[in-house]
Amino acid sequence: MASPALLMRVVASAYSVAEKAATIVRNVMSAGDLGIVEKAGPNDLQTKADRLVQMSICASLARKFPKVTIIGEEELPTDDVTEDLIEDGHCEEILKKPCPAQYTGIKEEELVIWVDPLDGTKEYTEGLLDHVTVLIGIAYGGKAIAGVINQPYYNYEAGANAVLGRTIWGVLGMGAFGFQLTEAPAGKHIVVTTRSHSSALVNECITALNPDAVIRVGGAGNKIIQLIEGKASAYVFASPGCKKWDTCAPEAILHAVGGKITDIRGNPFQYNKEVKHMNSAGVLATLRNYDYYASRIPNTVKESLVP
Repeated sequence: MASPALLMRVVASAYSVAEKAATIVRNVMSAGDLGIVEKAGPNDLQTKADRLVQMSICASLARKFPKVTIIGEEELPTDDVTEDLIEDGHCEEILKKPCPAQYTGIKEEELVIWVDPLDGTKEYTEGLLDHVTVLIGIAYGGKAIAGVINQPYYNYEAGANAVLGRTIWGVLGMGAFGFQLTEAPAGKHIVVTTRSHSSALVNECITALNPDAVIRVGGAGNKIIQLIEGKASAYVFASPGCKKWDTCAPEAILHAVGGKITDIRGNPFQYNKEVKHMNSAGVLATLRNYDYYASRIPNTVKESLVP
């Protein structure tokens, strides 16, 4: 049998690396000392978990795939990573799946991996643990083509016997796995948006959509999960603030199941290594009925947000 394509090897490794990351996230929390540092202010935090997880993910993947470009949220040295942070395993089940034909010839140096070690840091520090995700997005030719989202605390309120945590993964042209794809209730317009980064513009945009309900949760990964599990019909965030490492993995998974994500003005995101990190023109994402929401974003909101 031919050896698995590079993309499938990267995704299979990222799966195991994300599971290791989840263990680190839970261990830091249970040890009690989060080591919180303010970066740009009280809503822009970094914890010991962000730091250790990023070092673990980046060093583990760089060791296996040295020519891949890896871009993580935290500015950290990569050289002093201790061996206990390295994960060299992979998910066998992923390696058994055939790589979509359009990606079989990819070379290491053509891939960019975008890493958010702990998406929803503020919620993590406040004990809203189900908001937290670990995001590993894989891009090729500027497009998000594969992603891994780990929820370290999935099931954390389900009782002592429940399995804690889960890993969702997907590849464009193949689909997404690890969850039950569900559409939001028909005829209901449920918007999911930011919990801790609200603004007049964010709220003006949501009001214009006249939703039946608004869910406010932390983390971009968590918001995309709300869409693919049918808890919300649109993710709307009319503000800068989201970065490429927030959207790359969720975008790949959403697109793999037929959804759509753009900025508020309808432009797709670019993920090549030279791109600027900020998604300045916000986020609009749906599993279905993208055009319904896109057509109702007010021009005043679009004009306020410059890509």
